[in-house]
Amino acid sequence: QVQLVESGGGLVQAGDSLRLSCAASGNIPSDAVMGWYRRAPGKQRELVADITSRGNTNYADSVKGRFTISRDNAKNTVFLQMNSLKAEDTAVYSCAADVRIRGVSRGKYWGQGTQVTVSS
Repeated sequence: QVQLVESGGGLVQAGDSLRLSCAASGNIPSDAVMGWYRRAPGKQRELVADITSRGNTNYADSVKGRFTISRDNAKNTVFLQMNSLKAEDTAVYSCAADVRIRGVSRGKYWGQGTQVTVSS
């Protein structure tokens, strides 16, 4: 059984930092692309950042230069370091493991999400 468990969310002030963690367990392929997504109230879920098993990263334009995604393959954990947080970063952040075959997504496993609230 696959499990993704996020932690590290909370209430912070604008300009503060937070570090999210996602611990993965179960039968997740080692080459799965790990990503962080977020859903703000009244908005669609969006990709924040993802990272391949080789460490290649991809970021949403809105977080470039402020957020950093990393992964520890040995511990099956992915992190999202969020600096210079803004009120518009307020959302539920979810971790996902994207199983790909020959570069094509075959589906994602999702965590339950963690709330990040940034007060201005």
